[in-house]
Amino acid sequence: MDMLKRAADVAVRVCMGIKQGETVLIVVDAPERNIGYALFDAAREAGAEAMLLEILPRAMHGEEPPPQVAELMRMVDVILAPTSRSLTHTEARRRACEEGVRVATLPGITEEVMARTLEADYYEIARRSTTLAEILTGGRSALVTSPSGTELSLDIEGRKGYADTGLYHNPGDFGNLPAGEAFLAPVEGKAEGVVVVDGSMAGVGLLEEPIRLFVEGGLVRKIEGGKEADVLRKVLEPYGDMGRNVAELGVGTNERARITGVVLEDEKVLGTVHIALGDNASMGGRVKVPVHLDGVLLRPTLEVDGRVVLKDGILKL
Repeated sequence: MDMLKRAADVAVRVCMGIKQGETVLIVVDAPERNIGYALFDAAREAGAEAMLLEILPRAMHGEEPPPQVAELMRMVDVILAPTSRSLTHTEARRRACEEGVRVATLPGITEEVMARTLEADYYEIARRSTTLAEILTGGRSALVTSPSGTELSLDIEGRKGYADTGLYHNPGDFGNLPAGEAFLAPVEGKAEGVVVVDGSMAGVGLLEEPIRLFVEGGLVRKIEGGKEADVLRKVLEPYGDMGRNVAELGVGTNERARITGVVLEDEKVLGTVHIALGDNASMGGRVKVPVHLDGVLLRPTLEVDGRVVLKDGILKL
């Protein structure tokens, strides 16, 4: 069994728990076609009624699929979505989960990333992620710092922490593959400070020069850096203030992940923190905008209500 086929089999049987007779929809676009077909074959071999549907690549992460596709997404048991632009933060995905569909999105995944990261111990990742999510849920305030100059304070009181465990066996379960993070939506309008993204940035990729985000009143007011900062400004420009909303605080928990420039994987790297901009409606927030961009911080320290949860990239659970 080759590595991609084995990874697809883990996704279908272990992560999604697909059973014989279930209806499984694979939503794919051209850049992810090979991965889509590997997942289709694995679902078929598991005894599912498998379907593969290719859409045109979306322009941006969080852009809706065609309405006909959105309607079909509500009518199946399981969705696997390897697409070049993320369907995670879309109404189509949210409505499917509300109907009880189990969904895993795989935005921007490569064959190499899939083969390597699906070999992780997802039961250990689930334990780690759940513990962190409980800490976030119980917290009132969070402080993120890093050697690169990050110093960001966040109000998290009343916000639920979520665990992206990689095990999506119950109706309505949702997450990424590869999985491995704990995250929440900070309270809108309350984030203050500076975020220095020095790992990678969705919409930009692996960074040659850090991007500095100056946050005031929950919004990024200024973006500094080199050519990658220029790219980020252009990407965010069409979305106004809501595209610059500090949308997410997340902590990576996957020991098999590494920084590659594929943010789907980068944000899962054990011991990293990611701060996202834009939409947070999928995680209990109030901002709905068709963009969600994660920036990954290296060697961060995270404190929740003064308790050190992460110190220089090392978990302190």
